[in-house]
Amino acid sequence: MNVIKKYLGIIWMILGPLSLYYLFSTAWREMEKKPVMDTKIQWGVFIAICIPIAIGLIIFGWYALQGEYEKIED
Repeated sequence: MNVIKKYLGIIWMILGPLSLYYLFSTAWREMEKKPVMDTKIQWGVFIAICIPIAIGLIIFGWYALQGEYEKIED
């Protein structure tokens, strides 16, 4: 089970930046397609909310890779 946690840690660490890349590229395309203030505000809010989530994924993956979740305290 601990090996699975470490592999999933790698996946979480890759998923964070990958999701941000996809978010930024989608936002860029949508703002080019419809360059009004409403679209910019909408995507700005999406980005502002998703950046901490992606950072959390990276941190969670780092801890899983380091084995922090293997320790069970009684």
